[in-house]
Amino acid sequence: MPAKKLYIAIFSVWIQVAIPGTGEAAVTFDELLRQTRQLRTEESQTAKEREAAFNNQLVRQQRLLDEASAARNRAEALSNSLSSRFDQNESRIAELKLLLEQHQGNLGELFGVTRQIAGDAANVLQQSQISVRFPALEGEEDRVAFLKRTAGAKALPSIRELERVWFELQREMTESGKVSRFPGGILQPDNSTRNAEIILIGPFTAVAGSDYLAYLPGEQILGGLSRQPIKKLKDAASRLTGAKSGNGYLPAIVDPARGALLGMYVERPDYIERIKTGHIVGYIIISVGILGVLVAVFQYFYLIIMRIKVASQLRDREHPNPGNPLGRLLLAANNKADAGKDSPEVAELRISEAVLREVPKLERFQSFLKLAVAAGPLLGLIGTVVGMIITFQTITASGASDPKLMAHGIGQAMIATVLGLGIAIPLLFINAGLASLSRGLLQVLDEYSSGILAQRLGFAKGVSSLNH
Repeated sequence: MPAKKLYIAIFSVWIQVAIPGTGEAAVTFDELLRQTRQLRTEESQTAKEREAAFNNQLVRQQRLLDEASAARNRAEALSNSLSSRFDQNESRIAELKLLLEQHQGNLGELFGVTRQIAGDAANVLQQSQISVRFPALEGEEDRVAFLKRTAGAKALPSIRELERVWFELQREMTESGKVSRFPGGILQPDNSTRNAEIILIGPFTAVAGSDYLAYLPGEQILGGLSRQPIKKLKDAASRLTGAKSGNGYLPAIVDPARGALLGMYVERPDYIERIKTGHIVGYIIISVGILGVLVAVFQYFYLIIMRIKVASQLRDREHPNPGNPLGRLLLAANNKADAGKDSPEVAELRISEAVLREVPKLERFQSFLKLAVAAGPLLGLIGTVVGMIITFQTITASGASDPKLMAHGIGQAMIATVLGLGIAIPLLFINAGLASLSRGLLQVLDEYSSGILAQRLGFAKGVSSLNH
């Protein structure tokens, strides 16, 4: 760079000497030498400053290198120390595991039994409605979740965990023998919750007021049944809810299956629902049965009234009453079979005619009842066939013999059969009763017709002997 500046200065001097008249003083060689020396001094100073800066940077880098090397050496020493300690710890752990297995002895089998008991208890407590009384405290594990974790644990349970397993089992057994009352929430059909006073009969039955409740394990809350049982059972729940302590003993409903039997009981269809299962065939069968019962009741009343009137007529045969069969027979015999006017054969025919005139009224509706008795099972058989057809169609459509899919058709078949037999058997006995009553009245008419005829025959013979 000094040579470049020297050339520039000489070039400037040459320019100034070659072009006079510019008004500027010419640069001499002494001035140029002075400037050159000044530039060299500045260059030398700059070089020294840069060299000093480089030396300082070198010293600082060397110091950092020494510090990094020292840190590396310390880390290598620590690593070697930790590696040696790790190997020692691994060896110690292996020794302790062996020692633990030796000291554990039969405790391993004991812990296995504990895990098995915890698993069984978790399944029982998950379905137990007593769990609603003991929700998990804040920061504490739920008892069902705790037992499941204990049952699936690979490590040995601690003393605290063993104590809690024992505590949960003891608490469940103690509460199973109690009838407890406490305020709690009840899940509603719209997923809302209402607060009410709940009574638990151990893990078996839960009631609130007159309503029976079912335990929902998923939500860990009690909810109302889909529909409530009969009034008798609801009254028992109401009495239990209204009872006070010290009132002695009260009858209550206890479900040994912990709610399963009660749920199945309330889900049973009532008579109306069963009849609806039979569909149109069931309605026809019931219509025939109702009609048969109505005409049978009407005829029963008629026969009973006639029997009472006939009995009254028997006590007063001298005054025939046209309001009963026997009275009409006596009137016909007196009016149509006068002695001496008709032959015995004509008198017999007239009396038989009077008896036969009463037969249709006395045996009324018996033919229809016999027809209903015969038609009931046949109509039920039709319903059975229809139900089986529906069942086979369901199997064909689904491609599987799922009992739930087949239940509708089989239910319809069975209901139709039951309805058919249900009207045939009662109507059979009803018809037998009607036939017995009508035969009794007809026997009375036959007896008196025979007596009247014998009397007329005797009177005719007496008249004949007198004529001779």
